[in-house]
Amino acid sequence: NQAPPRGKLQVPACPTRAVRGRPAALQRSPRTGGLLGSGKAVAPELPWRGRWALGPDDGSGHCGVRELDLASLRSVRAFCQEMLQEEPRLDVLINNAGIFQCPYMKTEDGFEMQFGVNHLGHFLLTNLLLGLLKSSAPSRIVVVSSKLYKYGDINFDDLNSEQSYNKSFCYSRSKLANILFTRELARRLEGTNVTVNVLHPGIVRTNLGRHIHIPLLVKPLFNLVSWAFFKTPVEGAQTSIYLASSPEVEGVSGRYFGDCKEEELLPKAMDESVARKLWDISEVMVGLLK
Repeated sequence: NQAPPRGKLQVPACPTRAVRGRPAALQRSPRTGGLLGSGKAVAPELPWRGRWALGPDDGSGHCGVRELDLASLRSVRAFCQEMLQEEPRLDVLINNAGIFQCPYMKTEDGFEMQFGVNHLGHFLLTNLLLGLLKSSAPSRIVVVSSKLYKYGDINFDDLNSEQSYNKSFCYSRSKLANILFTRELARRLEGTNVTVNVLHPGIVRTNLGRHIHIPLLVKPLFNLVSWAFFKTPVEGAQTSIYLASSPEVEGVSGRYFGDCKEEELLPKAMDESVARKLWDISEVMVGLLK
């Protein structure tokens, strides 16, 4: 391995290994033309480790592309129906797509965009594919959250942010929801040989912050700082790859990781009563329960 350029953040590669021939699925970013950022970096790595992946075609024949818009429950259902009809097994599901601090807007189904895409879209997707994951066991689910969950709270009186909207808070709330979802799902999957873990990738140099306005005069300094201290998409993808394929986390479930190591959570991210209530409300919001 070549040494990284001077000033670059050094992130050691995580040890991983996989059984050949096991399929995996990732999601693309909503309202865009394809898989981006860390997801684009993850997809080529899974075929390299012996896993078929939904992602950008690298010419190896191990990648495929399917349309999925997490801002549309109709699109999520169509994607899952196609997967269930055409794929005999699913060994890894990586919930990677997301939207960051966008202006107030709503999904096709009327949900606040960040909560709708980052939490509800993944919630429905995962639930609709659970049967296939269970029949493919041992299998894994990987959820990408953020350290910014620390600044969010679950306000059950205004989940759709119709009373007030703060784009930073709403992003943090959606990332807290990712963690609560992971922990509740892990509890429900006990004894199934399907594991689910959640991670934060760190600060990664992607277009996730495309909705953040940076003054023109500040941009050169910001670009310099991001080049020097932010992770590349490949570096940011390492923990996702690790949780998807490493034997070191076989049987591990309901945990929170960063840089391929388990990390502690704040108490609000481990509140079982909030996690169960969020699950019950989410089931109704996405139409799994009437």
